[in-house]
Amino acid sequence: MAGPVPPPQPLPGPPRRPLLRRLRPNPLRRRTDTVRAWLGLGVLLAVLAAAPVAAALVGDSAHRHYQDVARHQRQTRHLTDATLLHDAPRHPEPGSDEERRTRYPVEVRVVTREGRTRTTRAEVPPGLTAGSTVRIWTDSSGEASDAPLTGREVRSRAAGWALLAAIGVALAGAVAHTVTGMLLHRRNLARWDAAWAETAPRWTSPM
Repeated sequence: MAGPVPPPQPLPGPPRRPLLRRLRPNPLRRRTDTVRAWLGLGVLLAVLAAAPVAAALVGDSAHRHYQDVARHQRQTRHLTDATLLHDAPRHPEPGSDEERRTRYPVEVRVVTREGRTRTTRAEVPPGLTAGSTVRIWTDSSGEASDAPLTGREVRSRAAGWALLAAIGVALAGAVAHTVTGMLLHRRNLARWDAAWAETAPRWTSPM
């Protein structure tokens, strides 16, 4: 009497070929396989070594740049009173959190540091009426502008550039490894074609 039927076994997946396994002795291994494995290992080590250095250099340079920008902004921008010349639109949801975050562009009148009166457009809270006064940042010409960069914004932007530098190094390494792999693969195909061109007549010639 037949025994119990064993449960179905999962299909074998594709063979795994870790990088270090390609460096082990193997009679079927081609020279290009060894070259590709060593190149892959070299690219990996180069990326691991270069990415932190690139991130540090780019991050430091960006930090110094944005510090200079923030310093210049603090010297050329200042808070001043602005008088609305028109009513600001009302938000459709009064009293909501969205209303407190929303700002509308409205034409306002400001007085520059030189004592000149000029008009500009500034972002103001909704619902303000003409004649209301708000505090806005203006540049040296009296044009409405953003507030100077804070220390936190300077660090955030510098960190962003540092991260982009590290990612750029990793992408460059991936591209280099892919291109060399394609070149080695083409060389294998060319050698295969040459070997087959030499062997094919022996298989197809009449006995």
